[in-house]
Amino acid sequence: MGRSARMHSVSGSANTRADRRQQTADRISVHAQVLTDERGLDGWTMDDLAEASGVSRRTLFNYFPHKVDAVLGPQPELDDTAVATFRARDAGSDLVTDLRRLGSDLLEMRGLGREDLARSRRILVANPRLLAAAHARLLTVSSAIVELIRDREGAGFDAQRAQIAVSVLAALFDAALDRFIGEPRARTLAEAYDDVLRTARQLLA
Repeated sequence: MGRSARMHSVSGSANTRADRRQQTADRISVHAQVLTDERGLDGWTMDDLAEASGVSRRTLFNYFPHKVDAVLGPQPELDDTAVATFRARDAGSDLVTDLRRLGSDLLEMRGLGREDLARSRRILVANPRLLAAAHARLLTVSSAIVELIRDREGAGFDAQRAQIAVSVLAALFDAALDRFIGEPRARTLAEAYDDVLRTARQLLA
């Protein structure tokens, strides 16, 4: 086997392992949400979750050390390629469009459907601890995006302005999620978001 073929094989194996790990994490998180929806956050144990997910207790704790982590799933992260593309755009280009592209992976929600997202929202509303943890995660992602904006746009684009841009887009995501969950037609969350974004652009034009 040539060097390039070996490198491709190693890269493919790494991607496969990462995909399997992501799939396992997603499966555990879905089961954690189902248990929380049925019993409440304090109505189940990590042993219950391990059994429901079909993994050992040790494996479970390798993925999620606490209940709240399991219910919320892996910390959302910005795609490296999307970040590089965002940075490469010139300052002063269409920031809203570029931020939409930056968040494309987050909008995909790894194939979660209406029922999954509706359940997720339902348990967040019913559990203040989960809501607070989810808010903390949102702040972490938002802060990273604010810094990306300021790095790209330059010193004239102050932190408050960047934070307003991120907050507005986050509010539009919430509106899109409402529309997606309640929309009877077959469409994606990303399409619902784009509809809401177009409406916002029209209103603010």
